[in-house]
Amino acid sequence: MSIALFRIDDRLIHGQVVVGWGQPLHVGFIVLVDDAVRASPWEQDLYRMGVPSDVEVVFASTEEALERLPEWEKDPRVGILLAGDIGTLVALSANSHQVKRINLGGIHHRPGRSQRLRYVYLSDAEVEELRRLAARGVEITAQDVPTARAVPLQEFA
Repeated sequence: MSIALFRIDDRLIHGQVVVGWGQPLHVGFIVLVDDAVRASPWEQDLYRMGVPSDVEVVFASTEEALERLPEWEKDPRVGILLAGDIGTLVALSANSHQVKRINLGGIHHRPGRSQRLRYVYLSDAEVEELRRLAARGVEITAQDVPTARAVPLQEFA
């Protein structure tokens, strides 16, 4: 089945991802792409605690993810790939034809960002990055949970 969901969510692994998305998709693995978490065994332990034991959790740097994406795409299990920021998915999609759709989950307020949806805050530079991805044919939607409507990029950016 491969990766069913490429998601940007600055909370990374949490209940909404594991229960809200993981259970309906019947995921067998979650890939968390974050350079800092990849370098921190104690953070990895914390994130692993929130995932059922039958779901494999893979921690990868952006560089590792670029190398391993074809392998994950061929995995017979269903997977979710999570990143905490737009730049990570920009890097992955720039070097891969497999990233065709990106889901924006929780992207929270920071200085320089403005509210675009209840759960999505973006800076003008982030909006431009997303628009460039969309211009290359990547479908970008915001959807916090699977039962909510997927909001196309054009409606909030």
